[in-house]
Amino acid sequence: MTVLQHVEAGTYYVVEMPEPDDFEFWRERARALVQCDVPPDRIAWIEPGGSGDLFAHGERRSPMPEEGARPVRANRRFVSLAKNAILHSDPDRFALLYRLLWRLQSSPRIMEDKADPDVRRMEELDKNVRRDSHKMHAFVRFRLIEEESEDGELREHYVAWFEPEHHILRANAGFFMRRFANMHWSILTPQGSLHWDTDTMREGPPAERSNAPGGDPMEDLWRSYYASIFNPARLKIGAMLKEMPRKYWKNMPEAALIPELVAGAQKRESTMVEAGTLEFEERPETLAAIDRAIHACRKCPIGELDNQAVMGEGPRDAALMIVGEQPGDQEDQAGKPFVGPAGQLLDQHLERAGIDRGSAYVTNTVKHFKYVQRGKRRLHQSPGAKEIDTCRWWIESERAIVQPRLVLAMGASAARGMLGKTVSISKARGAPIPLEDGSELWITAHPSYLLRLDGAARDEQSRLFDADLAAVRERLEELQA
Repeated sequence: MTVLQHVEAGTYYVVEMPEPDDFEFWRERARALVQCDVPPDRIAWIEPGGSGDLFAHGERRSPMPEEGARPVRANRRFVSLAKNAILHSDPDRFALLYRLLWRLQSSPRIMEDKADPDVRRMEELDKNVRRDSHKMHAFVRFRLIEEESEDGELREHYVAWFEPEHHILRANAGFFMRRFANMHWSILTPQGSLHWDTDTMREGPPAERSNAPGGDPMEDLWRSYYASIFNPARLKIGAMLKEMPRKYWKNMPEAALIPELVAGAQKRESTMVEAGTLEFEERPETLAAIDRAIHACRKCPIGELDNQAVMGEGPRDAALMIVGEQPGDQEDQAGKPFVGPAGQLLDQHLERAGIDRGSAYVTNTVKHFKYVQRGKRRLHQSPGAKEIDTCRWWIESERAIVQPRLVLAMGASAARGMLGKTVSISKARGAPIPLEDGSELWITAHPSYLLRLDGAARDEQSRLFDADLAAVRERLEELQA
């Protein structure tokens, strides 16, 4: 009887994983099962320590594919995500990966379908694991103990306690080995432990928090250093808690200082804003603080005109920031960005490109409307380079708080506001420009430029504008994947 006949007759296969993070073992077994045409619903994947009672009659031996069996398809994206997703703590991860591998055989482009629930779940597992690894790199704190070596000498040994959410310990061994190559250290976790003696890496059994030392004299020095480098002007509490959740604080000696330092920073900023003395070296902590400050800003002649500052609007954590030149007459009266003719045209093109304006943070490089009075009319004037450079403080402050993955600068003024120099729109558009914080800048024309054109010229520039927005949407989807 062939393997396929066994499957049709109702045979179940039980695969017992030797380790919860063993990708190579999973890949070997999964490849054989696919080649033997074993569908996902006939396989039970069991973690170490998991119960296999429900599958007591399942076949424990993996089927062997016949000689010349078809090769198994798995594109690079699947393999890359699978290596991380398998480290997740979700007990269904092995079945999820096999189900996707099975589907890849008949639908090789399935990984490109962002709406597919299996693909989305795999991407979510990958993201969670990467985030957990980032937390481990950032928040492991070694404490010094002295131990006796084999030759009777006292030697320094550094021990850290960490509680990962996923099975990331072994995957991150190389990071700590390279970073602390000349130290004797141990990392203890509830899942296992790592021990490095400057030459050999050893794995050990799970540990308890009581196995780790409680502190050492160097921590006083570290706390003093942390307090000295704490910059209250750059404090963003929401971002800090997002990146450094409170659950990690108990392992970090400097965390005891944070409440006092935060309270001092907030009081200091509030006092300076109320007094109108907030200087450019003191960055506001919140978007609301920026809003208050720009209304009092008189650092350039535009702020002296009869106008009001217009603050950006949109989600505090928007992945996309859209930056224009300055408010127009209607924006100045409404106190909102992009509500006039240029804003209405922008909305049309954003909708055409599949970009939701409501999910973007929309703002301007210059915060006040520059104009010249002609009777009852206020005629728009472009801001000068010095005025743009002066106002860069505010757009940089907004970007530091929102932390977008991608910034779309519309027009030469917006491009200068982001880069600090003048660039050619025609030469810079259509390709990303990396920024110092790891985000990307994309440059295009301002929609008001399109309004000034007609005929074939407007059609051509509209086409280029649409192409730029489409490229931004595609890149944003890649960054958020």
